[in-house]
Amino acid sequence: MTTEHAPHPALLVLADGLVLRGSAFGARGTAVGEVVFNTGMTGYQEVMTDPSYAGQLVTFTYPELGNTGVNGADQEADAPHVRGVIARQLVPTPSSWRAEDSLEAWLQHHNVVGICGLDTRALVRHLREGGAINGAISSDGSSPQQLLERVRSAPSMAGLNLAEQVTTAEPYQWDRCCPASFDQRRQPAPERPYRVVAIDFGIKRAILERLAAHGCSVTVLPASASLEQVLERSPEGVFLSNGPGDPAAVGSGITLAQGLLQQPDLPVFGICLGHQILGLALGGRTYKLGYGHRGLNHPCGSPGSVEITSQNHGFALDADSLDATAVEVTHLNLNDRTVAALAHRRLPVFGVQYHPEASPGPHDADHHFGRFAALMAQRRG
Repeated sequence: MTTEHAPHPALLVLADGLVLRGSAFGARGTAVGEVVFNTGMTGYQEVMTDPSYAGQLVTFTYPELGNTGVNGADQEADAPHVRGVIARQLVPTPSSWRAEDSLEAWLQHHNVVGICGLDTRALVRHLREGGAINGAISSDGSSPQQLLERVRSAPSMAGLNLAEQVTTAEPYQWDRCCPASFDQRRQPAPERPYRVVAIDFGIKRAILERLAAHGCSVTVLPASASLEQVLERSPEGVFLSNGPGDPAAVGSGITLAQGLLQQPDLPVFGICLGHQILGLALGGRTYKLGYGHRGLNHPCGSPGSVEITSQNHGFALDADSLDATAVEVTHLNLNDRTVAALAHRRLPVFGVQYHPEASPGPHDADHHFGRFAALMAQRRG
């Protein structure tokens, strides 16, 4: 660890009894959550502010954090949603012209605890072999035994509806496109913007920017929105967002999706948690992955085509459960053959398990936003 002061000791304790010692950074205290890992080599600020990471302690496999500092333009929400950060090495002083603050000062301001100085490669191997597991980061002097008791009494991610904790409290409007650096991917604007209602299960700003760049005027509603509240906005399309937790626990979202499927010719597009909710509404089942997919390099394919994708999810749709439904599995994750995208065989309804907005990550899958816009254009006639 590179520091400008004497390191403060910190502990990482996992529910299986593993205890790792390192140095604290960010806020001092104790955070309990699900320990997961992200394999991306860039984009730590986007990861930390992505609401899909609510309730989690994120291990970064890239060995050094803090080089580029933090800035307001790269945030996916107003504040970090990770519960804690695990790193190999921390750079205390950023060296990017875009930096507005250091990573450590920003985490301190938002009261997010961190631990560094660990062998994160060994930790990731442990998680890959045993699966994602509850754990605690602590720098407040708690003993390993005290932390282990807290960790073992914490709820599992399975069964948790975290979308209701991260969703917006009030509806709002979004019409802002991506920064200028993404203008090359902007689509020709329709004469009238497409009226889209987005259900916020934990939506990222980059998704809203990509919808706007593809000609959408977006009204964002809370995760608890009813079918009546959606339809009173006269949407030309409905978007179901990403988000944290167990999709099967988001009962209001599944009920809403079932109602949307009864609306004639209404395009519906889901990403990540929204994709899973669509699958559940169509008669499928979901299950918890061993250690999830979190990174920027996941290959997903349909016959004759491969996209390198950005992913962040700990649950997946059961492909066998979709066999007797009106769903076609259009893409598979080529690493483990899990469901990566689906489409309804008759309705203008589809979902993708990965993140076509990237942020961070590759832009191979951005065309799915264009696909959504094309369905709305077709509906207009």
